[in-house]
Amino acid sequence: MARRWKQRPDGSNWGDFGDDDQLGRLNLLTPQKVLEAVAEVRAGQAFSLSLPLDFPGGNVLNPARHPPRLTATRRDDKPVFLHSFAHDHNTTDVACDDMVTLCLQYSTQWDALSHIGSHFDADQDGRDEIVFYNGYRPDPDFSHPDATPDGASRAHRLGIEHMAATGVQGRGVMVDLRHHYGDARRRVGYDDLMAVIERDGVQVRRGDMLCLHTGFAEMVLSMQGRPDAARLAQSCAVLDGSDVRLRRWVDESGIAALIADNYAVEDRPYDFHGDGCHALLPLHELCLFKLGIHLGELWHLTPLAEWLRRHGRHAFLLTAPPLRLPGAVGSPLNPVATV
Repeated sequence: MARRWKQRPDGSNWGDFGDDDQLGRLNLLTPQKVLEAVAEVRAGQAFSLSLPLDFPGGNVLNPARHPPRLTATRRDDKPVFLHSFAHDHNTTDVACDDMVTLCLQYSTQWDALSHIGSHFDADQDGRDEIVFYNGYRPDPDFSHPDATPDGASRAHRLGIEHMAATGVQGRGVMVDLRHHYGDARRRVGYDDLMAVIERDGVQVRRGDMLCLHTGFAEMVLSMQGRPDAARLAQSCAVLDGSDVRLRRWVDESGIAALIADNYAVEDRPYDFHGDGCHALLPLHELCLFKLGIHLGELWHLTPLAEWLRRHGRHAFLLTAPPLRLPGAVGSPLNPVATV
């Protein structure tokens, strides 16, 4: 494919993995990295890192996202649920069959590279246009629901299916912010992050998937499906995306993915009105738009973080493929850490 841009954003890696690349830093999950991760398995114990997919509960954290709704499939306008085949086929079978309406980024999730783009003059013609990682464009690389006969939306490039096809397996490494900073709200910049990494002796290597434990998902669980938005807004550590040195470290560390157990990895200033020149979510812009680093949000990391601390460890084998749903811009998942 021909290159889709004449200039790339400052600090981006567009083209470094090829002009048609749709994986970004997942290219660093090489067979050698998988072997390195497998070497971290010593106890043979596995941890599910997913919240129940109907958590947080309600839609107070994001009015556009709603809990999943399970319903039965239908045949001949009858629900296929506790359906007995005795009358139709003279058998003993009873079947339940269901379907779900699901906001793909409601609970434990991956953000695809198609989730966040930016206005940027990739054509070098003096005018900003909408563009995504590696120069992909709304036309022809996306289908807007207002422009399709059935109202469907689709990312024809950078969809979550490319991530799924890799298997997403490699070395996970835990940074336990909660242990050092507690459950109070704290914007964590470069200095705070480096202090934790140094105190705990965490080794972050090129190609690692970095996990940040803040305790947010554990607090969500404790609310039993009735999240207190005001309390959550004042709780737990969150990365300070406005910190230039922090953003530089995310790039230079060489991490393949950035994961947290909180709502957006970074602090979202809801009173931010902007100046037309800066992103609302600077780490989202850096990771998804510039560097091709997938973001994981609302992972349940507390049991794993506590086990690792008790055993004086930080690294583990992480297996975390999303749903292989072509065209989706995010996906729920049930990641598994093996120690």
